[in-house]
Amino acid sequence: MLRARDEMDRRFAEPLDIPHLAAVAHLSASQFGRVFKTVYGETPHRYLQRRRVERAMTLLRQTDRPVTDVAWDVGFASLGTFSRTFTTIVGCSPTDFRAQHGPLRVPSCFVAAWTRPREAAPPLPRETAVSEKQAGAAPE
Repeated sequence: MLRARDEMDRRFAEPLDIPHLAAVAHLSASQFGRVFKTVYGETPHRYLQRRRVERAMTLLRQTDRPVTDVAWDVGFASLGTFSRTFTTIVGCSPTDFRAQHGPLRVPSCFVAAWTRPREAAPPLPRETAVSEKQAGAAPE
């Protein structure tokens, strides 16, 4: 699975298909989709889209290239699909993102870690021990 994910990370701007990625992982195409989602928590298609959007975020911050060119540079064939996917993952349009975020002057590895788009996680349940501790902490 790591080989397939590495292939997606290296060649994110190229057209990639499930049979090719499955062959890299030494699995059948149907097995690949199921195992990838189990291991990484998202489908291969969603992972690739998120990876492309991450790279687009960097290009939008670091260059003055038109949004259309950025979309094509990261592997989207349609500006509409790029804009819709970008907005879904990041929460704003590519143009708004560029206007709100200027270039950062830190190493790119830090930028990637800080700005990596993440799906909203469900709230964690409140633990009983915390509730009991707070209830017992009343002044005497």
